[in-house]
Amino acid sequence: MQIDGVWLPIITPFLDDKIDLISYQRMINHYIEEGISGLMPLGTTGESPTVTDEEFEQLIAKTMEYADNRVPVFIGLGGNDTKKVMKKLKIVEWYQVAGILSVSPYYNRPDQRGIYEHFLRISEATDLDIILYNIPYRTGRNVENETLYRLAELKNIIGLKDASGDIKQTMELLRQPPANFSILTGEDIFFYLTLALGGQGGILASAHLNTRKFIDIYDKVKKNDHQAALAVWEKIASIIPLLFEEPNPSPIKYCLEKLGLIHSAETRLPLMPISDTLQKKLDDLLL
Repeated sequence: MQIDGVWLPIITPFLDDKIDLISYQRMINHYIEEGISGLMPLGTTGESPTVTDEEFEQLIAKTMEYADNRVPVFIGLGGNDTKKVMKKLKIVEWYQVAGILSVSPYYNRPDQRGIYEHFLRISEATDLDIILYNIPYRTGRNVENETLYRLAELKNIIGLKDASGDIKQTMELLRQPPANFSILTGEDIFFYLTLALGGQGGILASAHLNTRKFIDIYDKVKKNDHQAALAVWEKIASIIPLLFEEPNPSPIKYCLEKLGLIHSAETRLPLMPISDTLQKKLDDLLL
């Protein structure tokens, strides 16, 4: 399948240290009605490191139930133990999701050969579509473009969430993209730039807010109306850094609680509630 548009790496709402399924269903209905292209639960924005194995499966099941085939769903499934990721694939496959978003191995910092072999084994173990996620400042290792070109040749590796943090690498990839391969930014502040340079869209935590404006920007660029898209972008670009001023997704959860989409801005340790200073900035934004 072709991956494009504005995708939401949806937060996991908690209430009294349990998943708040009422808020979760409300959010899914809201964002589908807003026009989101697809959902990606269980990413970093979904606090996947602190979701239990039981909750992992529960979230997949509930996402598929609540989405009800209205939009495609890609599940966040990555790790630094290739065999464990392959084992978890069997759980994900049972729910007939569209695919997985899989982050490059973190902490053990494999070289490019290890990164390639990791994703090769995952690709061979499933028929699900796979979007790679390159975010070196979290993983400690960049996925170089030459490695991406090789991985893009595999049958079911169909795209990239690009958060390389290296604008030169990103621009080179957009200038010479692999065939039939979607490049979506995971650096929210690069959304307009990525589209203008031919990218297919974004997987954007900040699209929890101003969702329709993000979609409008995408639609205008695809219609080649770059000036109109830029005018919309300038209305929301200054908001994005505030949402990442403190660790994601705490600022976004604060906003969603204020907007009445979730019952609580609760996160799980080691994440903390946002500071009073940032609360004041976001309150001014939300007024």
